[in-house]
Amino acid sequence: MNVFDSVVRFLSSDSRQPDNKPPVKQEPVPLSSFDENIRMLRSVYTNCPDVVFRDFLVGSGQNAMLIYIQNLAGVELIDEFVLIPLMNESGPIAPNELVKKLPVASIKTVATVGECVEELSRGNPLLFLESIPVCFVVPLARAESRAIDEPTAEGIVRGPREGFVEQIGLNISLLRRKIKSPELKMAMLTIGRLTRTQVAVAYMQGIADEKLVEEVMNRLRRIDIDGVLESSYIEEMIDDNTWSIFPQVLNTERPDTAASGLLEGRVVILTDGTPFALIVPITLFSLLQSAEDYYQRFYISTFTRWLRYLFGMLALLLPSFYVGILTFHQEMIPTTLLIRIARSREEVPFPALVEALLLEVTFEALREAGIRLPKQIGAAVSIVGALVIGQAAVSAGLVSAPMVMVVAITGIASFMMPRYSVANAIRLLRFPIIMLAGTLGLLGIILSIIAIVIHLCSLRSFGAPYLGPLAPLVRQDLKDTLVRTPWWSMNKRPMQSGKANLYRQPARRKPGSAGGD
Repeated sequence: MNVFDSVVRFLSSDSRQPDNKPPVKQEPVPLSSFDENIRMLRSVYTNCPDVVFRDFLVGSGQNAMLIYIQNLAGVELIDEFVLIPLMNESGPIAPNELVKKLPVASIKTVATVGECVEELSRGNPLLFLESIPVCFVVPLARAESRAIDEPTAEGIVRGPREGFVEQIGLNISLLRRKIKSPELKMAMLTIGRLTRTQVAVAYMQGIADEKLVEEVMNRLRRIDIDGVLESSYIEEMIDDNTWSIFPQVLNTERPDTAASGLLEGRVVILTDGTPFALIVPITLFSLLQSAEDYYQRFYISTFTRWLRYLFGMLALLLPSFYVGILTFHQEMIPTTLLIRIARSREEVPFPALVEALLLEVTFEALREAGIRLPKQIGAAVSIVGALVIGQAAVSAGLVSAPMVMVVAITGIASFMMPRYSVANAIRLLRFPIIMLAGTLGLLGIILSIIAIVIHLCSLRSFGAPYLGPLAPLVRQDLKDTLVRTPWWSMNKRPMQSGKANLYRQPARRKPGSAGGD
C-alpha cells in the first residue's frame, strides 16, 4: 500500500465509531390480531398524513381495513377492484375465497410488520380482515415513470433509440424484449436499510459462469448501508480496487448494450430509481467500445476504434509532451516551428508548465459549467466562453496561441471517449503527468506511462484481467479488441466471460453462405 492509499484510508475511517460494528438487526415482528395489527401500523406511520387508513365493512358486518399511500397507489383502481367488490358482498369472506372475489391479477400474503411496511412503501395497498391473522397485499401500485427516450450519454447514428428509465420493472421488460428466452434469469435483492432499494441481477443461464454469478450476489449481499439512491453507490462497493481511478464496472443506459453483455456471459445489475445499469466483468478495451461499432460495417468500426485509441493517448499525453519538449528538449522541435513558438511566447510571463495548467483548469471549469447550466445555454456558454477567453488571453499576452491550440485539441480528444467514466480518469491523470513533464521532461512522461501500465496490469474486474485480452494474450478475443472483424468470423464469446459456453454460432461460415461450412 502506498502513501496515498494510506492517507485516503485514514481520512475515510470514522473516528466516532472505533469498534466499527454494523447496526444490530432486529427480529421481524409477526402480525397478530386485527386491532393489534392496525395499532402497530398506525404507530409506525405517525405524522405521515399521506398514509391512508380506510376502514369499511365487508358484507354483513366483517370489519376490514385498507391501508395505502397516496400518489403511490392507484386510488381509482382501489375503488373499482377492492372496495366495491368487497362492500357488495353478502357475507363474510374466508381467506381462501378472497383471491376469487377480487378481480386483480395476483394477491399475496405477508405475516410480519416489516413485510407490510416494505410492500406499502412500494405502493401496494394492504388489506386486513377481521379474524384473519395475515395481511393481504393487493398489487395496485401506480406505475408512473418517465417515457422511454433516447439515451443522452450514449448517442449513436444507427441503432435502437430506446434507453433505460428509473423504474426497475420497466427496465427488466426492456431486457426481456431484447432476449426472448427463458434462459434469461433474474435474482432480486433489496439493499438499503431505509431506502429499501430493489436491485435485479440478470444473467444468462448456461452462458454466464455460475461462480461469477455467485460472486456478484455475495458482494451485493455484503452491502450494508442506510440508503442506495443511484447505481454508483453499488458500483463503488463492489469494485475489486476501490482506490483505482479507472472504472472496473461498466455503466450504461442502453438496453442493447446490456443485452450484448448478457449474451457474452456477463452479469447485468439493474437498480431501481436510476436509468444506469451495471455490467461486470469488463476490460479497458470494452470501455473504449461503442454500441455503434456493431451496427456499422466492420471497416468503419475498426477505423473509429483506432481513432479512439489515438485520441485517447492524445487526451492523456499531448499537453505533457508539449510542456516537456518546450521546457527541456527544444532541440527536438524543427527550427522553423521553434522560431514561431518562441515568437508567440515573447510576451508570455509564465513558463510552459504554469501556462498549460492555467489553460487546462480554465477549460475544465468551462466544460463543467456547460454541464451544470440549463441545456438551452449550457452549450453556448462553454463554446463561446472558450473562444472569448482564449482569444482574450492570447491578446493580453497571458498565454501563447500554440498552447491554446494544444489544449483545444486535447479537449476535443477527450470528447471522443464513449464512456464518461474513462474520460474522467484521463482528465484527472492529465494534471500530474503535466507536472512531471514540466519538472523532469520526457523522463517524467515515460515514468508516468510505466506507472499507469503497471497499475492497469494489476487491476481486476471480478477476477478478470483489466488489460485482457492483451495481457494475458488471448488471440481469439483480438477479433473484437483492436479491430472488429465480421460477425461470421466471431463464432466464440470472450474467454474472460463466456468460457462456460464458448460458442455463439457454428464454425466459421463464408460470406454470403446461408448454411454450414
